Amino acid sequence: MTRSAAREIAVHCSYSLGFSRQTPDEFLEERMDKDNFLRWGEENSLYKEYPNEKQVEYIREVVRGVAEHGFELDSYIAQYSKNWTFERIPRMAAAIMRVAMYEILYMPAIPNAAAINDAVEITKKYEDEKVVSFVNGILGTFVRTEFPEENQPKAQAPAEEA
Repeated sequence: MTRSAAREIAVHCSYSLGFSRQTPDEFLEERMDKDNFLRWGEENSLYKEYPNEKQVEYIREVVRGVAEHGFELDSYIAQYSKNWTFERIPRMAAAIMRVAMYEILYMPAIPNAAAINDAVEITKKYEDEKVVSFVNGILGTFVRTEFPEENQPKAQAPAEEA
């Protein structure tokens, strides 16, 4: 299983948790049970292969983190949503942006560009082109605004004199 597939599963879990009365740990215990997981594979090819230990831990970290920081993540989404009320944003698109923003804010080992690129690719599977552009714009503006130092060109070393 690829990191992109694990990321999409984390999005599914974050989305579904929003409709559940379970705690994130209870939800993950049930969802990540190998037998339950593989049963999902009968309906969705994304679940045909059970993730390895590192991927399971990534999924758990992201889902717990998105649940824990949901208010903060939603505040960022609302802040950068020009001409869109939060209620207008499709729930799947919101779940995708929450996962990407969580990775950007709290998982420094994941490059911002990878989080954004996968978020856009996942959005393409579930939403129309207008929503895809919206998600791309929100995440790009979020990174450029919140992390301006990362968007500066790298300084070049001075040329040696001959």
